[in-house]
Amino acid sequence: FIGAIRGDDITVKSYKVESRITSRFCHTTVKSSVVNSGPNAQSIGFNVQIPKRAFITNFTMNVNGITFVGSVKEKTVARSLYAQARARGKAAGLVRYRTTHNDMETFKTEVHVPPGSKIEFELHYQEMMQRKLGFYEHSLYLQPGRLVPQFQVDVYIYEPSGIASVETPNTLGEHFSGMAKLTSSKHKAHVVFKPSLQQQRKCENCTTSAIDGIFTVKYDVLRDSNAGELHVSDGHFVHFFAPANLSPLPKNIVFAIDVSGSMWGVKMKQTVEAMQTILDDLTMDDYFSIVDFNHNVRCWSEELVPGSTIQVAEAKKYIQNIKPNGGTNINEALMRAVQMLVKASNQGMIDPRSVSMIMLVSDGDPTVGEIKLSAIQKNVKKVMREEFSLFSLGIGFDVDYDFLERIAMENRGVAQRIYTSHDASDQIRRFYSQVSSPLLRKITVQFPENSVSDVTQNHFDKYFSGSELVVAGKVLPSESTTLNSFTTASADRLDLSLQTEADYLELDAELAQQQHAFTGFARQMWAYITVNQLLAERSLAPTAGQKRKITQRILTLAVEHQFVTPLTALLVESEEAKERLLADSPKDPKQGYKNICIGPSTSPTSLPVTDVCLCVFCVTVENDPHFIVHLPKNNMDICFNIDSEPGHILNLVSDPGAGVVVNGQLVGSKRVGVEEKEKVNTYFGTVSVFYQPDGIRVSVSTDRIDLTDGRNNHSFTWGATADITQDRVKVSIVKDSKVMVTVDDKITVMVLLHRVWKKHPTHVDFLGLYIPNNNQYSSEAHGLIGQFGQEPEVRVFNLHQGADPRKKEATMEVKGNKLVVTRGWQKDYRQDSKRGSDVFCWFIHNSGKGFIDGHYTNYIVPRLDSFLPL
Repeated sequence: FIGAIRGDDITVKSYKVESRITSRFCHTTVKSSVVNSGPNAQSIGFNVQIPKRAFITNFTMNVNGITFVGSVKEKTVARSLYAQARARGKAAGLVRYRTTHNDMETFKTEVHVPPGSKIEFELHYQEMMQRKLGFYEHSLYLQPGRLVPQFQVDVYIYEPSGIASVETPNTLGEHFSGMAKLTSSKHKAHVVFKPSLQQQRKCENCTTSAIDGIFTVKYDVLRDSNAGELHVSDGHFVHFFAPANLSPLPKNIVFAIDVSGSMWGVKMKQTVEAMQTILDDLTMDDYFSIVDFNHNVRCWSEELVPGSTIQVAEAKKYIQNIKPNGGTNINEALMRAVQMLVKASNQGMIDPRSVSMIMLVSDGDPTVGEIKLSAIQKNVKKVMREEFSLFSLGIGFDVDYDFLERIAMENRGVAQRIYTSHDASDQIRRFYSQVSSPLLRKITVQFPENSVSDVTQNHFDKYFSGSELVVAGKVLPSESTTLNSFTTASADRLDLSLQTEADYLELDAELAQQQHAFTGFARQMWAYITVNQLLAERSLAPTAGQKRKITQRILTLAVEHQFVTPLTALLVESEEAKERLLADSPKDPKQGYKNICIGPSTSPTSLPVTDVCLCVFCVTVENDPHFIVHLPKNNMDICFNIDSEPGHILNLVSDPGAGVVVNGQLVGSKRVGVEEKEKVNTYFGTVSVFYQPDGIRVSVSTDRIDLTDGRNNHSFTWGATADITQDRVKVSIVKDSKVMVTVDDKITVMVLLHRVWKKHPTHVDFLGLYIPNNNQYSSEAHGLIGQFGQEPEVRVFNLHQGADPRKKEATMEVKGNKLVVTRGWQKDYRQDSKRGSDVFCWFIHNSGKGFIDGHYTNYIVPRLDSFLPL
């Protein structure tokens, strides 16, 4: 890894980073413009290190005027497209991720281009700021690898509650001391780092850049009370809880330290250094002991002892004399640590309000005793009491960090990887500092009934000084203008009950006036927290069935909110969808690189769109709304309009046997310059597909696409391509174009989006509807469209000149009726969404009377999920 931009004889025109932090949620954009100034074609790379906890949300690339735009898809879809491109032997580039040091991931991509080519890279990622030791710390890894004429970093912070402090520690070294410029007011701060070309040089005449490291911004917010802050925006809420000025709870802690042979040398030396400081932090109110283990397990003291000066000095001497050797018996060490806490509790030594914890420090997998990780996990969970917590520290990369993380999460703790560098002892001390001052136990954040939904974790075992608890969710419609939250917790010798409130509209009004605020922060933060919690639940799921359900929820949210997670991938495709770039999510280095390609492929979605466009029997519904029904047996197309009113909901397919109903709601054209009594044109503004067996409804409007399952509502925009699967319903969204809904792999509906000029005096955005003949309806299917699943017998005769010389007339016999029909044409917009193509058909007058069963008013239903009455 030699810099953000890789390649020979290239010119980096610009490298710009912008972070917008609003209410602790950050959206970062990294942009670079590069020219292949060499004489030959070559591969040019773009590398960015991002925080491990961040989710990439988009990556775009412009190569000589061809733009590749990103969208998040299920990983199986990405791999399928990758395989298609590889099969054609067209691989032209790759994207790679790799975990590096200091909790960063490396995003890598490269593209092969001819000389003179201009490439523009743009990466977006989002993350929630985590409060540790009293500060939020935003880190940007800067390593351009060369001098850049236009190099600039901007960090914009907007905090509605106010900013208590903000600083830019000089983490890039003395060379850049004082170059970061900070301006701040009560609610806003702006940090800009913009070294000139000369200032970037390592020395006065050097041609290499001195920029290589982490650029850091630290800040904290004003807090009026211990009740927390409640922010309501864009139909979502976020509750921040970080009380201060409370007495720490006494703690009971057992240190379980790996002293196997692999810890010999620097690892053990740094662990001992860290423990010297940690032990000094103990007070007389704290109780502790030490378990050290290799193939055997030893206890410094068989019982917990108070953290007195004498006991601490004895413990420090004991640790200093440890000589690492032998294997690793993690299971027995943890059993012994838990037994100590249980014994102390049974003997009444432990204060009921104290916090009991085990801190495990290890650098490798178990090799002695019980070595099956799942068995160790079960054993620990079985003996751990509800009031105990386990914190895991994994030193280096030989340890199975996933296991340490699972065992900690399952037992109300967290894990931390310690990187084997010169500051490993500082990393251990810093982690301990984060959990050394518990202030509260049993914290619960609640809201009035029917005021919120989809709430993230709202019960917490402990709150540590300098940290923050965050709860988010959706706000339900209400007559009230304020949202209340109620927090209960247990502190040292007192019980707390706290309340705070927030206005529904106030924050949105403030955000609208801020130039650099991230207006969608609440919605994205809720999704970010939810996805991370679901990923944690998934790793602990006891059965395959539960894991599948959690996986599906993660996929739905990740696609809806455009997060690249371990279960999704980023599809980057040219506007013509002729070339693609696929990016998998970051992997642990044990898994190695993920190599993905650019190459031509076939379809922009995983669903067979062409099957619908080339179907033998299609029902097409467009504006007016007009219907085109193709009858293959009769080799003819039939057209008719429905002369209804805005607001009416028309049933298109009602199939109680299959449990599927498709309805469309009409909207009217604008009434500018139209007489009140004059009839307006109508169009489909909303199309709904309801699958009764699973209780799932997909509602497509000109604004958005909603997927509801009775409990959860997921909303998607037309602005991004997405594939969603929930139970037996699949939804595929093609950006600003169309939506495919497939039910139980038997019934498909395609909805086309038609945008019009917003200032047009009468026209409005509307939807087109296309349904293929190969839909497998039951014998009970009916509706304006569903009835033609069984093709009627049709005979056309008596062809003659009509009133309009361009259109002939004839007589049609159908369903026992004789109808006067006119030869004309209608537009089909599937191939050309703007101009459409003409379909010649026999037009039936009077809203299809005689061709459809009954009168069209029989197909008006009360709700978007209503079946036709039997």
